[in-house]
Amino acid sequence: MTRNGAEVISIGHSVSALEKSERLRQAVFECFRAAIQDSSQYAIELGESLTPPYRRTLDALAAGLSPTEADSLADARAAFRGLLRDYRGQAAAFLDNLRQELAGGAHALEQVLESLNSGDGDSETRVRDSLETLRRISDAPEAAPLRGALLAAADAIGGGFEELRKRHELSVAQFRVEIHLLHQRIDGLERAAMIDGPSRLLSRKEIEDRINNAPPEWYSLLLIRAGGLTAAAARFGEGVAAELAAAFGKRLKGSLPEGSALGRWEADDFVAKVSMTKRDALAVSKKVAESFSGVYSCLQDGKIVRPSLHVTVGVAERDPLEPPPRTCARISVFFAKLA
Repeated sequence: MTRNGAEVISIGHSVSALEKSERLRQAVFECFRAAIQDSSQYAIELGESLTPPYRRTLDALAAGLSPTEADSLADARAAFRGLLRDYRGQAAAFLDNLRQELAGGAHALEQVLESLNSGDGDSETRVRDSLETLRRISDAPEAAPLRGALLAAADAIGGGFEELRKRHELSVAQFRVEIHLLHQRIDGLERAAMIDGPSRLLSRKEIEDRINNAPPEWYSLLLIRAGGLTAAAARFGEGVAAELAAAFGKRLKGSLPEGSALGRWEADDFVAKVSMTKRDALAVSKKVAESFSGVYSCLQDGKIVRPSLHVTVGVAERDPLEPPPRTCARISVFFAKLA
């Protein structure tokens, strides 16, 4: 084969490789654009104020992509990830608000049902006693001229009362069905909220690793005792305690600045690593202690129970010169003093 022939083959191979690379690049670009468009098309409806703007933003992002501008693609990737993260947060808040509304509705229905049931026995007894008195009066010799009218009135009242009782029983049955359906929806929302993996709490080992591997810089630790979690487990069961811990952890995480690490140290104890001065951390700790103590609504076998938490918070400032094991030891000492 001549030299020129070899060069032609080499050029042909290069052109083929370039064409293949170009097709692959174009396919990757189209996949990226399709992923954005699909995210817009299949976004879960969260209401007119949330979903349409989210879809419009995704559609605009997909339409503005250019396969020839690498920087714009990198920016689009970051923007896409940010949109997904923000919408996930909005979805979590939407689900939580809906769950609270449903729980409130279920509680209101339970109160109505309890009120109906509590008045049943007394009302029925009084009506039946009154009818019996009316019939005794009709049997008296003095009431002979009015006996027929009195008995007819007693029968009419008794028949009306039986009709009211049946309607009452039907209303109670309907209330029970409504409460059951509400609790089913609440359970579904709970399961949906649990899918949000990035919002989970770190384990004790993971939070210790964050402390041990942190660069030598100043930061603060919030040391949080949620008194009542262990008591909730003993009184209502582990399921209620897990739901209570998740609700508390979610609220706590939402109150911390971006980039904070939150972990569960022990059953009732939590540790948050926050990039702030001790003074700022003390302000956050005061808010947490005041706002997060109180009664929480949880589900137990389809019924709402209300365990309570008493939250205390301490703040430890991390000295860059302090060995990480010493920092972890101070955390254990702090919680031991609260026992």
